[in-house]
Amino acid sequence: MSADGSRTAIIAALIANAGIAVAKFAGAMITGSGSMLAESVHSLADTGNEALLLVGQNRAEQEPTKLHQFGHGRNRYFYSFVVALVLFTLGSMYGIYEGIHKVTHPEDLTSPIVAIVILVVAMVLEGFSFATAVRESIPLRGSRTWWQFIRTTRNPELPVVLLEDTGALIGLVIALAAIALTMITDNAIWDGIGTLGIGLLLGAIAIVLIIEMKSLLIGEGATGETYRHIVDNLVDGTRIDRVIHVRTEYLGPSELMVAAKVAIVPGLEIDEIAEAIDAAEARVRAAVPSVDLMYLEPDLYRTQPDTSTAG
Repeated sequence: MSADGSRTAIIAALIANAGIAVAKFAGAMITGSGSMLAESVHSLADTGNEALLLVGQNRAEQEPTKLHQFGHGRNRYFYSFVVALVLFTLGSMYGIYEGIHKVTHPEDLTSPIVAIVILVVAMVLEGFSFATAVRESIPLRGSRTWWQFIRTTRNPELPVVLLEDTGALIGLVIALAAIALTMITDNAIWDGIGTLGIGLLLGAIAIVLIIEMKSLLIGEGATGETYRHIVDNLVDGTRIDRVIHVRTEYLGPSELMVAAKVAIVPGLEIDEIAEAIDAAEARVRAAVPSVDLMYLEPDLYRTQPDTSTAG
């Protein structure tokens, strides 16, 4: 899970959103459209969010210190969590507030054609950003559905960019429909309804991201196939005959810590035990390249193995 793919998607989204935000703000001032203004704030928030994701990646690459001895990998989770909060407070709350205001106090639009042209151009740019995020996510997604990928990946930036871009594209369609209905019916309340819809959409996306990033920030362990590879490769059948228990935790998207107690065959000499532990570490690292830190404790099997953390 290299950060390279994530960084490519983030930079593409940053460039697209910065250009879109400028165009939308200009359109909002010209037309007076609440939907356009909500989308402008949305794009501004997204631009700031991409910058925060880049800051998180850079800080995650700092070397371990005496205070942070396991490194700074969780910076990527922290800044992604901040992004979700910004999307909720700045994007969603503003859109809902502006939508309620526009519904209760409708204002006529001026030059709506300008807004439509800007929204269409924004769709093209957002489509470019979304396509980049999809392309960079495919190698990590594997056979999982896109929803499963968002829920289970330990890479925090790609789900953020994917959901942001999805929300942006849907929001643009809502804004376009709201302005079109306002023109057709000559009733500005549709612009307010569109603005409110954009705010609610961003709120739903932000809540999903907050839940997922909170779980990563607290600490998630290996599950499924990754967990099974770890357990299977700890045992060699000759010197290590079983795993007593395993604990895993992601310190960063590509930094998995493994702590395990393994049962050693009785009667081995100390040098044989050391060789068995070293060989087990090598097998696990070969099978699961994301394993960064490993702590293996040799023991004799006396009780039933602890399977409470099985993936």
